[in-house]
Amino acid sequence: MSILVGDFASMIRPKLVLCNFLSDPRELKMLAFDYGFSGVDWSFDLESIPDSPSAEDAWMEMLTFLAPLEIRYHCPFYRLDLGHDDRDEAEKAADIFQRIIDLVSKVQGRFLTVHIGLGLDSTEPLSWDLTIARLRDLVEYGAAMGVKVCLENLAWGWTSKPNLFEKLVRGSGAGVTFDIGHAHASEAVRSHYFSPKDFVAPHADCLYNTHIYHTEVSGLGHVPPERLNDIEDRLDIVQTTQCDWWVLEVRERNGLLQTKQVVDTYLRQRNRQ
Repeated sequence: MSILVGDFASMIRPKLVLCNFLSDPRELKMLAFDYGFSGVDWSFDLESIPDSPSAEDAWMEMLTFLAPLEIRYHCPFYRLDLGHDDRDEAEKAADIFQRIIDLVSKVQGRFLTVHIGLGLDSTEPLSWDLTIARLRDLVEYGAAMGVKVCLENLAWGWTSKPNLFEKLVRGSGAGVTFDIGHAHASEAVRSHYFSPKDFVAPHADCLYNTHIYHTEVSGLGHVPPERLNDIEDRLDIVQTTQCDWWVLEVRERNGLLQTKQVVDTYLRQRNRQ
């Protein structure tokens, strides 16, 4: 379908969201309230997933403390893939992702972002057919639990290529998480063979989450925008969809607030149009 599902005049105000990059939930909540964030995009740590009833209770109590901030969920798990050629590895990944969906469902969470090939140096350990089949199974498992599983585009690998990303989304029924920094850094875009909008245009109605920063640089991580011009064209892509969950995905305070200042400027300008 066309990416243009509306025009700037009719766009809703997005929710600007921060990551759980602070370990103290009180400090995280105070930062959100002080600077006008509407929610938290909660990244699970693979090493500390609640694994007992008492650990689950403590985790849920901590999330309750963050109310009334809305929370969505994210699994940035390195080298954990549903489509691994090794059956044991694939089943391990499926078990972990299902555990995460169970947890998210228990706290009435509605969205979970996952990846394919995160942290791998090559797609050689992955099976294309198994990846689609297992991702489809996970999407269906999530739907039965009231959780929409979304696939994020990465800076490298299958999901860094819009044509392959589209096939993975269509074949699995997953929702979309559009990472504008990964799109900027991907070879598919840097070569000008594709543009960032190609990650969104085929499935604009399935875009539920957007990750916002300028670009990703090896060894530095997520780089915040210095000026509106750095990210304006990519924000325009998102603004013409119904996606209202904008995660300012910078995990240090100064860069995060710099990114928010740029995004606030963008939204003020659009509101005047």
